[in-house]
Amino acid sequence: MDVRISDAALDWDQAEEQLERSGIAMTPPLLSPGQCADLVRLYDKDELFRSTVVMSRHAFGEGSYRYFRDPLIPVVQELRTGLYPPLARLANRWADRLGDRDALGTTPGPGPAYPERLAELLDACAAAGQRKPTPLLLRYGPGGYNCLHQDVYGDITFPLQVAIMLSTPDADFSGGESVFVEQRPRAQSRPIVARPGLGQGIIFPVRNRPVPAARGYKRVAMKHGVSTVLSGQRHVLGVIFHNAR
Repeated sequence: MDVRISDAALDWDQAEEQLERSGIAMTPPLLSPGQCADLVRLYDKDELFRSTVVMSRHAFGEGSYRYFRDPLIPVVQELRTGLYPPLARLANRWADRLGDRDALGTTPGPGPAYPERLAELLDACAAAGQRKPTPLLLRYGPGGYNCLHQDVYGDITFPLQVAIMLSTPDADFSGGESVFVEQRPRAQSRPIVARPGLGQGIIFPVRNRPVPAARGYKRVAMKHGVSTVLSGQRHVLGVIFHNAR
C-alpha cells in the first residue's frame, strides 16, 4: 500500500513551522483518489468497526462517526505507524517547552516524554487501561456539523493528530470547513479555518500547544470542529495515536 508518509515525501520542518505560526499544518496528499474512495466505501462495513456514534444523540453535532476495531485495516495501520515517529519528535520538543516530562504517567526521567515507536505508546496506553483503537471514519450529510471539542480518551493523550480528507470539496460536498479555535489566556479566542483537498491531511493539536511568551512558552488550548455542510457528503479519516478506555 503506497501511503506517502516518508520523511522525504513530507517536509516535517515546514510542518513544524506551520504549526508554530498558524496552530495547524497542511500536508501534501497522503492518500490517492482511489485510496480515498476505497475508505469511503468501507463506512458501511459493520465488521470493521468497534462502535458508531450518532452525533445528534449526544449533542455533538449532526453526522456520525465509526471507530475502527483491531486489527486496523492495513492503510490505516500504515498511516498511524508511519506518521507517529516524526510527530513524536515534535511532541517531545513541545513537552520540553511546556515541562511535560511525565506525559505517560510514569516516573519522570531523563528520557523523552513520548517513545520513538507507536507500539511503545500503545503499551503505555494499555497499562493505563486505554486499549480501544481510536482511528475513525466520519460522515456528514447536508446540515451536518461537528461542535468544537478535543479528542481526549483517558489519562494518556498524545498531543497531535491528523485528519485526512476523503471527499473532494465543491464536487462531493460544499461547506463543511475544518474549524479550529485557539483559546489564549487573557485574550479573545482566535478562529482558524482550513479547507483541505482530496487526500490532504491536517496536523493539529489534540488539546493544547506551546506558544512563545515573555518568559519561555505558555500553554494554549485548542479545540476543533466542522462548519455546516451545505450539500453532498463529506468523509474524513481521523488518525489519533493514543487509545481509549
